Amino acid sequence: MAKLKALLLTEGYHGMISQVEGLAKALGTEFHHKIVRLSWPWNYIPPKFTPKLEIILKDKKYLSENENCDLIISCGRKSVIPSILLKKKNKNIYTIHIQNPKVNFNNFDTIVAPDHDGISGSNIITSRGSIHYLTLEEINKSRFYLEKNIEKNKDIITLILGGPNKYYNYSEENIKNILYRINNYIDKYNLQLIVIPSNRTPKKIINTIKNIRSNYLIVDNVDKQAYLSSLSLSKYIVVTCDSTSMISEAALTGKPIYVAMIPATKNDYRFKKFRDLFKELNITRELGDSLEIWDYEKLDETNRIAQEIKKKLS
Repeated sequence: MAKLKALLLTEGYHGMISQVEGLAKALGTEFHHKIVRLSWPWNYIPPKFTPKLEIILKDKKYLSENENCDLIISCGRKSVIPSILLKKKNKNIYTIHIQNPKVNFNNFDTIVAPDHDGISGSNIITSRGSIHYLTLEEINKSRFYLEKNIEKNKDIITLILGGPNKYYNYSEENIKNILYRINNYIDKYNLQLIVIPSNRTPKKIINTIKNIRSNYLIVDNVDKQAYLSSLSLSKYIVVTCDSTSMISEAALTGKPIYVAMIPATKNDYRFKKFRDLFKELNITRELGDSLEIWDYEKLDETNRIAQEIKKKLS
């Protein structure tokens, strides 16, 4: 049986790419990815106020090139209108949007929304946290990538960094407070720290961490293999509170996940709701003064949701 052909639409951010590619892989599709660019001023306008017209797109060519695809998997507000336009051209295309599209839900065949988005409807599948493109097989295969660089006879604690957004400020003081707690663990339990940045991590923050201690294993650049390897090698995982996507990805491992808190600059209700859910599921604990090991059911929402969508497609 031929694979379904899928078009993936995002704004190009790692968290979005991880979600659409993860679902496309779990559905067994043959896929290609298009980064959506909207013309001014529509790149600043919410989808519900944006006209459903091709004129808003910087690149219209991909619409005609993908009229006969089987699936569209979109994520992010800029991908909402292109998905709707393609559905108008071909009613047989099955459209899936990830996250709250903030337009009439009936514009899509299926919406996959995290629990903390707080939306419901007949065509909505709720996920616990974010879906993503990581697999345990891929994580385990990448173990060797950093293994040669770690000190023998030491357990690994990994710090995974997000980056500043409108809710959290990545000041040097905030990062030093996180490292202060981790250093206490390192000294008490004879651990080695691996530091993994993301696309959003400022270079000045990496430089700040380099100046705190010389024996950290710091990955300077965004490196997926290093990220996967650190997840495989770690006994303990610490993720900054701003990244629901990387906390969700780490939950696939079944390892203890500590959330490193940064003071919020505005109401972070959705982030709190996400963290409360993962705490209830016994997946995460807040980074504090003690370090523990605990068990929980590995979270693989991507494959669970793919199975639900396959039923709809059949």
